[in-house]
Parts: sequence; C-alpha cells; structure tokens
Amino acid sequence: MATAAETKNYKFNHSMIRVKDPKESVKFYEFLGMKLLKKLEFSEAKFDLYFLGYDSPQAVSAGNSIFDREGLIELTHNYGTESNPEYKINNGNVEPHRGFGHTCISVDNIQAACARIEDAGYRFQKKLTDGRMRHIAFVLDPDGYWVEVVGQKPLEATEGVKETDVQTYRMNHTMIRVKDAEKSLKFYQEVLGMTLLRTNENEKGGFNLYFLGYGEKPGEGEGTAGREGLLELTWNYGTEKDEAFSYHDGNKEPQGFGHICVSVDNLDAACARLESLNVNWKKRLTDGRMKNVAFVLDPDGYWVEIVQNERFTGKDNF
Repeated sequence: MATAAETKNYKFNHSMIRVKDPKESVKFYEFLGMKLLKKLEFSEAKFDLYFLGYDSPQAVSAGNSIFDREGLIELTHNYGTESNPEYKINNGNVEPHRGFGHTCISVDNIQAACARIEDAGYRFQKKLTDGRMRHIAFVLDPDGYWVEVVGQKPLEATEGVKETDVQTYRMNHTMIRVKDAEKSLKFYQEVLGMTLLRTNENEKGGFNLYFLGYGEKPGEGEGTAGREGLLELTWNYGTEKDEAFSYHDGNKEPQGFGHICVSVDNLDAACARLESLNVNWKKRLTDGRMKNVAFVLDPDGYWVEIVQNERFTGKDNF
C-alpha cells in the first residue's frame, strides 16, 4: 500500500501512442500548442520516440527535464509504417478492440478553440453542437485517435469570444476503460499512490468516471480542468461480473495505445516497493537490454512504465 511519503514525488509523466506518420502527428499536436521537447532515435531497433508537451512560460512544468513533467504525449514511430498502405492504428474505440479511449486537452475558450481546429481542416468525432453534451468536443488526430477538448471556464463565460491562446492549454487527462472499478481504483491509489480527485456517476448512462492524479484534491468549487497529467478511468456497469469480458491493452494486434508512464524519485526503491506489493510485471529492471525502465501491469493488463525522474539524479535517462 502506498504511503504519501513514498509516492509524493511520483508524476504521471506521459501516455504513449503509436503513429503511422510522425511528421503528420507532430504537426497536429504542435497545432494544438504542444512543443516537441525531445526525440529519441533507436535506429538499430528501427523506431523513434517523440515527446510532446506544453512548454510556454505559462505551462505547469515549463522548462523541466522530460521525466520531471506531467501530461506529455509520447509518439512511437516504427520505421516504414508511413509508406505502408496496409498499416492502420487501433484507436481503442472500435469493437472488438476497445480499451484506451482518448487524451484530453483543456482550453481557455472552447468555442474559439474548436473553430480554429475545424478551420485548419482537422476532423471531429464529435463537435460541440453534436448530441446532448454541448460542453465537450472530440477532434481526431491523423491516426484517428480521439482528443477530447474541454473548457477551463464554463461554456457561457466564453460565449461570443473569438480569441484562443494555445499557450494556456493543458494536456489534462488520458482515459482508459476498466473492467472492475474497485480493483483499478485500488491499484492506482494504493500501488501507484494517486489520489482520487473526483467521481462522475452517470446511472442513467450506466457508467462512472473516476479522475485520479498526483497532488492535492481540488478545493471547494475548484475543478480539475486546469490540471495536467490526470488519469480518467471509465467503468461501464456490470463488466466486472462477466468473467469472459476484457479490454484490449493496445499492445496486442491490432496495436495502438502502448502505455502510461509514472516517473519516480528513486527507480530502484520504487521497483523494490512494487515487488513487495506482488505486482504483475511486464518487465523488471533486470529484464532485457534496457536496465533503466520497468513495466508493471494494471488489473486490466494495461502497461504502466516506471522510469526515473531525472531531477533526482541530475543526468538524462537516455
């Protein structure tokens, strides 16, 4: 079980998704106001990693080293996919391969932000005017991943305002579907040390949403739209009672979403603690050639990378 002292320096660092054409994907996320903070090339293994996040002077973790941040997106590009007409990403929202749902940015002015995205020619899964929920939209990235857009202010507060400033945007959360809410909440709180920040119960729709993250719960009347690096768990009622039911982890074929990542202040100590809690490992530190990353499995089999926060060692991980 997590104690505050053991996990107080943990950060929900990034969410990894595979992409077909990195040029198009980087262009899209930069249009949303993110900056390419680091590119790691692994030419022998024939893949590259692109880390993007908000880095304006107003950003939460502006100027920090890569693994001393929250709310980054890691794009993984396997060489050759961009020229392979057969290669297609699993976005996590199509049966029978549902699991990962979306990433989410929060914006200063949702009407103006959505108009700007539409004017640039990007497609929407859901516009503000679609359906009953008029305060959220979903734009599609070049691979068809869903990116939710939410406002940092109430809808009526920005009505008629035409300007939007991408420097104020946040990479707010990543959503994954879970089979058993009780088991998943226990894992993310007691094992990984996150705090349950808020719960949205939708009995009529037959689902609950749980928002978790590191740091304090919001105060009275405060929301979470201004935060970065949150995890949203979506639980559809009854899935926990079906033994045969499971979600797609994104790493089996067809692939798409890869993992979420938590950075820690002491990698060896964190992994020893996880070992003492009898977690299910995908990769221990001692497995394989990369001795500076580990992967544990959450109750649904999603991969959670554990990596060193460089602020505590003073040197780059890669």
